[in-house]
Amino acid sequence: MAEIGKLNKLKIVKKVDFGVYLDGGDLGEILLPKRYVPEKCENGDIVEVFINFDSEDRIIATTEKPYATVGQFAFLRVVSVSSVGAFLGWGLQKDLFVPFREQKEKMKEDESYIIFIYVDEIKTRIVASSRIDRFLKDIPTSFREGQKVNLLIYSQTDIGYKAIIDNSHWGIIYKNEVFEKLEKGQEVKGFIKKVREDNKIDLTLHEPGYKKIVDLTGKIIDKLKERGGFIPVTDKTLPEIIYDLFGVSKSTFKKAIGALYKKRLIAIEDKGIRLR
Repeated sequence: MAEIGKLNKLKIVKKVDFGVYLDGGDLGEILLPKRYVPEKCENGDIVEVFINFDSEDRIIATTEKPYATVGQFAFLRVVSVSSVGAFLGWGLQKDLFVPFREQKEKMKEDESYIIFIYVDEIKTRIVASSRIDRFLKDIPTSFREGQKVNLLIYSQTDIGYKAIIDNSHWGIIYKNEVFEKLEKGQEVKGFIKKVREDNKIDLTLHEPGYKKIVDLTGKIIDKLKERGGFIPVTDKTLPEIIYDLFGVSKSTFKKAIGALYKKRLIAIEDKGIRLR
């Protein structure tokens, strides 16, 4: 069955002068206008389309692909503001509408906002909302510690960065564990650090656990070889310098150094570490 606001692979069932009709299942036959019809297509061919509403609220298909689909959060720019709301650019010819009532703050042209996309079934249209708290879950999660997740950076706070996890939950990345510049709307990979008893979720940008240390020890050895067997890094080296070199926190780096030292692969000197 075709889903409104999503990418669908649908079969061509009928060709007409102004396009082709696709089998939309319970939605009936859906028109793909001629300007979007792939060359040399025939009845029975499968095409990937996005299902939307046209200006008269009729279901219609397009081969254009939006930056995000229904059920997803996205960071989008306002292309215009009218007396009824704001319109966002999202990769389609028809802009995405945000009614005034769905704006957490009054949107301004050329500014970008994090929004959630959904179908307004009462008015039969796809719309967006920047009042995103109501679209996120606060129930117990099935996330496990160490699980890799997709993050959308929402805002910077006094304790770190607030992020949306896998389009479903809030999480926090503590600032003392961030050694790179993060921007609102940035999409990054992260890991679940801890699911707390109050169901709040702590995040990290670095893979936790033993595998991370093993991977890092290899990087340190390679870096030592590249630099003639010596790197001027000690316990007093700034965390930012360590991150620039290896992309990890200082505490993780120290654990890896300890592992290498126990294996007698490196020597720890006053001014740095040396390959044995």
